[in-house]
Amino acid sequence: MPTDVPPLDGLLVLDMSQFLSGPCAALRLLDLGARVIKIERPDGGDLSRRLYLSDTEIGGDSTIFHAINRGKESLAIDMKNSADMAALKTLIGKADVVIQNFRPGVIQRLGLGYEQVCEINPRIVYAGISGYGEEGPWVSRPGQDLLAQARSGLMWLNGDDDHGPVPFGLAVADMLAGAALVQGILAALVRRGISGKGSHVETSLLEALVDFQFEVLTTHLNDGRRLPKRSSFRSAHAYLSAPYGVYPTQDGFIAIAMTPVPKLASLLGVSELAQYADDKSSWFTARDDIKKIIARRIATATTDHWLGILEPADIWCSSVLNWDELLNSEGFKVLDMLQTVTRDDGVSIATTRSPIRINGTRPVATHAAPAIGEHSGAIRREFAL
Repeated sequence: MPTDVPPLDGLLVLDMSQFLSGPCAALRLLDLGARVIKIERPDGGDLSRRLYLSDTEIGGDSTIFHAINRGKESLAIDMKNSADMAALKTLIGKADVVIQNFRPGVIQRLGLGYEQVCEINPRIVYAGISGYGEEGPWVSRPGQDLLAQARSGLMWLNGDDDHGPVPFGLAVADMLAGAALVQGILAALVRRGISGKGSHVETSLLEALVDFQFEVLTTHLNDGRRLPKRSSFRSAHAYLSAPYGVYPTQDGFIAIAMTPVPKLASLLGVSELAQYADDKSSWFTARDDIKKIIARRIATATTDHWLGILEPADIWCSSVLNWDELLNSEGFKVLDMLQTVTRDDGVSIATTRSPIRINGTRPVATHAAPAIGEHSGAIRREFAL
């Protein structure tokens, strides 16, 4: 394969999902070279067009819609219209992948469940994301990110012990479920290349979050199912000992990862830590006391001062950057992960690029997220819908 041809070039993906999880999966396939046609309602389209993260609107749509749907084509389909449904089924017959995240049962009532779609196209890779799977007492509950975090244990694991549950500051369930779905889709495409048969790929927000915690859950399952106790001071990981955490400096914050307490004590010049030097178990059992001693010392100087001492000694540490500091850093700039995408109506969006490089090259996008039904005419003509 020529190095300038993306690996999924020639594949047609129908994105019948909305909000974040399904469209996120479709976006990653697009970045890998697939053609993605977004199927939207004529009257309003994807609901995330109106899901605002801030008061910023571009071209009539939210920034979150633009971020997750750049480069896609939009075909407006009224699923209550028989002619439109016939056109959609014709398109399904020519597609390689279908992605949907309707509530369980809805897609079947529309006549587009896996078995129904297989009758149209036996080679289809049919991928679906739900909130909590396809059976059980939570099936009918809203499959929403914050609620999935709450049910997964993830939120309970975050924050200091006396803070109560702390959610992630972003839609981590949606993004992780989308990433898991992509893995399944790519595996199914490989299998189809071998067997000629399609597959049904499924995941859920809950399953993705449980998998996200596989490391600590495995410890819990094999440790008498004892619940971990979070540190009550500068907590960063329920199972890790001091000094693991984030500490305020005179002008910011510094993160310190796994480090022997005696070595850190010597570098910081903290004699109070000598009592813990020979008892490694105390680094966990007395971690709050140890971290309070470290915090008092770290607060006496600037972040750069401590980095200048700790980094040459091979201590795993980092300053804590906000977005402006990240974007202006040389470490970020060298990755070349930003791009600007545009649309014929004058819309221009600065956004991120794919995190994946193929043959040393990161995919470049030029087209912004589509207007509702922007490509309907061209798609209908191309596929005789």
